[in-house]
Amino acid sequence: MSATTKKRVNLALQGGGAHGAFTWGVLDAFLADGRLEVAALSGASAGAMNAIVFADGMREGGPDGARKQLAEFWRAVSLDGDLNDHERKMFDSFLGFWDPLKIGQTIAENATSYISPYQSNPLDINPLRDVVARLIDFEALRATDHLKLFVSATCVRTGKIRVFRRPELTIDMLMASACLPTVFKAVQVGDEFYWDGGYMGNPALFPFFTETDVDDVILVQINPIERKEIPHTARDIMNRLNEITFNAALLQEFRAIDFVARLVDEGRLDGTHYKKIRMHLVDGGPALDAYPADTKLNADFDFFQKLFAIGKKAGEKFLKDNFEAIGVKGTLDLKEQLT
Repeated sequence: MSATTKKRVNLALQGGGAHGAFTWGVLDAFLADGRLEVAALSGASAGAMNAIVFADGMREGGPDGARKQLAEFWRAVSLDGDLNDHERKMFDSFLGFWDPLKIGQTIAENATSYISPYQSNPLDINPLRDVVARLIDFEALRATDHLKLFVSATCVRTGKIRVFRRPELTIDMLMASACLPTVFKAVQVGDEFYWDGGYMGNPALFPFFTETDVDDVILVQINPIERKEIPHTARDIMNRLNEITFNAALLQEFRAIDFVARLVDEGRLDGTHYKKIRMHLVDGGPALDAYPADTKLNADFDFFQKLFAIGKKAGEKFLKDNFEAIGVKGTLDLKEQLT
C-alpha cells in the first residue's frame, strides 16, 4: 500500500487492568490494515503499557515489529508467561485492584486493618517492571522520535496530572503511570511521587491539541461512559463507581473539545492557535461489556486472547465504517456523550 493512501491519526488508549488486552486487539487490527499512520499515542496505566510497547515495536521492526512486541508483552504477563511464582502473586494483586468488590472492601476497612504497600510490599517488587525492562529499550526509544508519546501519571502531593513525553521517558515514568496505590509504593520521579495516571487522565487528550499537527484522535475505550442498567449488587455498584471515577477527566476534555469546536464554527477563534479536533471512538460494545468487573483480574492467556479477538473485530469494524471520515469529520458525537 502506498504511503499516499495512509491517514495520520493520534491514538488515545484507556487503562483498565486485564481488559487492556482488548486494546491490544484494536492496535493489531490497525497495524495489519496498514492504512493508518500513528503520529502520537497517549495512554494511562494499561493504556500506557500498550502505547510504549507499540512504540518500541515500531522502532525495532515497523508494523510487524509492533504486532510481535504487543503479543510478547501480553503473553509475558499472563499465567502462561515467564513470571516466577512470587511475581505472579504480585501481578495478580495488580489486576485485583480492578476488582470493584475488593476496592469496596478496602474502603470499608478501618485504618488499623488496612495494610499499606509500604508494609505488605516493603521491597516494592513489581513484576510489570521486570517484564517491561526485558522488552523495552528505553534509551533507544528516547533517541528516536518517529511518533510522539504522552504517558500520564497523577502527582500524589498536588493531585494534578503529569504528562511524560518520549524524549524524557524512563521505566520509572511508565511505572508511575501504572502505580496502583493499594498495591505499590508511590513512584518517585525527580522530586515528586506519582500514582496511576487514570485518576486524572484516562487518557489525557490535551497534549494532542498543541503538540501534534494531526486533528484526528481515535479513542480506544475500555471503561464505558454510559450503562443502561442500574447496579444493585455490591460488585456492580463498585464497578460503576470505578467506571465513573476513571472517566471523569475524559468527560471534562470532551466538554472542552466540544466548546472549542463550537467557537471555531462560529468564527470566534479565527487567528488563534485553537483548532477543531475530530474525535473517533473504538469500544468493545456489548461483547466487552458482557465480561463482569472481576474479569479485570483474570490473567489467563486464553482470556487475553478472547479480549484480543473482540478488540481486533472492533478495530476492523471501525476502519470499515469510519476510515473515509478520518481527515474529513469526526465520527464520535460529543454532545451525545455529554448529555
